[in-house]
Amino acid sequence: MIRRAAGPSGALAIALLAAPAFGQEPAAAPPPAQEHPAAAGQAAPDAHAAPDAHAVPAGGFKRTPAPAGAYVYIGWPNDGEVIHSTHIHVWFGTRNFGVAPAGTYKPNTGHHHLLVDTDLPPMDQPIPNDKHHLHFGLGQTETVIELPPGTHTLQLLMADGDHIPHDPPLMSKKITIHVVGTESRVAGTR
Repeated sequence: MIRRAAGPSGALAIALLAAPAFGQEPAAAPPPAQEHPAAAGQAAPDAHAAPDAHAVPAGGFKRTPAPAGAYVYIGWPNDGEVIHSTHIHVWFGTRNFGVAPAGTYKPNTGHHHLLVDTDLPPMDQPIPNDKHHLHFGLGQTETVIELPPGTHTLQLLMADGDHIPHDPPLMSKKITIHVVGTESRVAGTR
């Protein structure tokens, strides 16, 4: 299925959902996270039904293993950066790890979540989706965010196809930026 979304700048984002990434064979996809009984507080499934691969008896979710040597970083802005615009271009980086859209279940892949002015969420639950936890489920590796003047923190956290952080978590260093201007141009464009 192809989903198209136009942003405020008129840019067109195209995501191939439920299609193989990078020309590989598709992996069998488990049910979406919102259907997990542990997350929805539903009664336990029938004992004869196939077990849910992501449900954990303690109410959390099974976490996807992260490969050794993988890491995530914020390429721009830099820690301590003074930014003279409220529109900030943020670009994400990974090493030894692939980026794939949400709903993709392939080893050594995930998608970015940008944490803005917040601490890390629970590692055994789907990452919240709100103004402090920005999801990039189409596999995006950069964005433009708007922040008011002041001091802000940014941190990246990778998650699997169900928005659950990997084990061990793949997260960037938390950086601090200082927004001092109110210009409307985008700071950090290449």
